[in-house]
Amino acid sequence: MTGQAPRHVVLVRPHHFRPNPQTEGDNAFQHRLVSAPAEVAARAREEVDGLAAVLRDAGVGVSVFEDEERTTPDSVFPNNWLSTHADGTVVLYPMYAANRRAERRADVLAHLREHFAVRRVLDLSGYEHAGRFLEGTGAMVLDHPGGVAYACRSLRLDPGLFTEICEELGYRPLLVDASDARGVPVYHTNVLMSVGTEVALMGSGMIRDPDDRARLLASLRASGREIVELTESQVHGFLGNCLEVRGGLGGEDRLLVMSQRAAAQLTPSQRRRIERSCTILSAPVPTIEAAGGSVRCMLAGIHLPQRQAVSSTGIPNTLTTVVPAAV
Repeated sequence: MTGQAPRHVVLVRPHHFRPNPQTEGDNAFQHRLVSAPAEVAARAREEVDGLAAVLRDAGVGVSVFEDEERTTPDSVFPNNWLSTHADGTVVLYPMYAANRRAERRADVLAHLREHFAVRRVLDLSGYEHAGRFLEGTGAMVLDHPGGVAYACRSLRLDPGLFTEICEELGYRPLLVDASDARGVPVYHTNVLMSVGTEVALMGSGMIRDPDDRARLLASLRASGREIVELTESQVHGFLGNCLEVRGGLGGEDRLLVMSQRAAAQLTPSQRRRIERSCTILSAPVPTIEAAGGSVRCMLAGIHLPQRQAVSSTGIPNTLTTVVPAAV
């Protein structure tokens, strides 16, 4: 059975990070920073390093790619242009903001081909020319074993393309509308919800239509997951923007990774319910969160079968791979 939590993730370490002016129009989670650009960029690199260290220490496989480009301010969020699947499929997605399209990298694909079993690459980037966008596992939250793709309507998701890729990959599409109290649509589904092996974190109150809300909650419950409800304030604090991964000896420990800011908002009852299923890991990423995304956005989960042999400890030999930027 396909697992929900990946054992390996890709991170991008940006050298010229900044909140992206091309995305602030529809991203209510984004805000501008007043610090000098060099200081902002240095802090972002430190935050990526800190998250990578937390994951490595927990036994999660991590591949870190440097990005020295000045024209890709959001490259720290690779999950928007890349998804991987247990049948050996890699999907490259069409991006809404023009300056995000250069984030797709041949060296990342080459690394995946070297260390994992890649059977096919579905490149959807050509849809950008037709103004049709689907920003990966930002726009979609995937229930891998259940075969359901959850999504919110937004400028970052073309409904027809969403349906087409779900059919191609074998997922049932479940599309809803979600918005904040001011009526601003949720720009990416993965800030609203996270689906783990046994638990789903969900800001269902932001799905304003009761039929839509009931349909989505019924689907999650039918999958056997317990729902941890989030308030709108917690969603805006990135508590929904977390990812379950696997680590530890043999990769059997379930870990829910989130930002320090998000973890601080957990109520005691929410924390108890999550910790019955997995261990909570957190890292501070306040500079990166200014760009409108948090820890889950920073992690491209790798669900591909692994080629490389496992070490005698049971931990993948690709545990830490730092790859220089392509020249």
